[in-house]
Amino acid sequence: MRMKCSHFVLAAALLSAAGAALHAASPHRASRHEEQQNPETMMPEQSEAKARQVLSDLINARGGAAYLEMRESQCHGQRAQFGHNEAVTGYVAFTDSRTYPDKDRVEYTAKSHNLKSIINVFIGVEGLDLTHGGEIVALYNGDRGWTLDKSGVTELPVTATAEFQEQTKRNIDNLLRIRLKEPGMIIRYGGIGTADLKEVEWVEITDSEDRIFRLAVDHSTHLLVESIVTTINEETKQRDEDLTRYTNYQLKDTVWTPLQVSREHDGRRVSQFFYDTCRYNPGFPSDFFEPSSLKKK
Repeated sequence: MRMKCSHFVLAAALLSAAGAALHAASPHRASRHEEQQNPETMMPEQSEAKARQVLSDLINARGGAAYLEMRESQCHGQRAQFGHNEAVTGYVAFTDSRTYPDKDRVEYTAKSHNLKSIINVFIGVEGLDLTHGGEIVALYNGDRGWTLDKSGVTELPVTATAEFQEQTKRNIDNLLRIRLKEPGMIIRYGGIGTADLKEVEWVEITDSEDRIFRLAVDHSTHLLVESIVTTINEETKQRDEDLTRYTNYQLKDTVWTPLQVSREHDGRRVSQFFYDTCRYNPGFPSDFFEPSSLKKK
C-alpha cells in the first residue's frame, strides 16, 4: 500500500511539473505569434500581403463594390477654418461636387462679406469677391481651373491648379480606388497601434514620387481612423506632414461615409469639415466641370 501511495505521489508530482512547464511555454507560443505579426520580422512579400489584406478589409468596410464603382460624389456641409493660434476664424457653407480622379467643383456660400478673405485662403487666390448671392465657385478640370466671383469667370493661375493636382494625388479615395494599381507602389504592413484612442492596424504606402501614406485602420470596424501623408517641401526641403482624422461614419448611397473630417498640417489644426449630406454617382450634366457652366450660372 505504501508503494502504491508513493507511486501516486510521484505521478502527481510529474503531472504538476508537466503542467507548470506547459503553462510556462504558452507565453512563448504567443510571442512567436506576435513575431509573425511584427512588421520588423516579416519578409517583404509577407508584409505586402498582410497590408493588402488590411486594405481589402478597409475597402469592403466602406462598401466593397459600391465604393470601388463610385465615380462621382456631391457633398454639402460647413467648413471651419482655424488661424495660427488654432482659434476658429469662421464657418463657410459649401457644396463639393467631384468626378474622380481630377474634376472638382466647390461652391462656397457666405452670408458675410467679411468671410471672403477666408474663402480666398481656401482657393489660394487673393482678390476674389463674393457674388450678389454671397457665393464663390472654384472649378478644377485636370490641369486647368476657373473661379466665378462678382467680377465674372476668371482662369486660375498655374500655382493654384498645380496645388489641386497635388491634392488629387494625395486624395485617399483616389489612392484606395485607383492609385494602388499604379506601378512603383511600395506597400508594407506597419503593425498594430493606437490612433484617436482606437486600436488600429497601420499600413504604409510609398508611391513612385516618394509620397508616404500611413493609414490607421480600425481593428474591429476596418474603417479608416486617420491618414498621414508625408511629402518633401520643395522650398524648405523639410518634410511636411498632413494628418486627417475621419469620424461619424454613416451609410450614404451604399457607401460608408465619414461626416466629420479634421485636418492638421505639421501638427497644427487647420480645418474641419461637417457634412450634412453626401450622394454618390448623382449624374452631373456633361458641361458641369467646364467654364461654360459658370458663365451660364
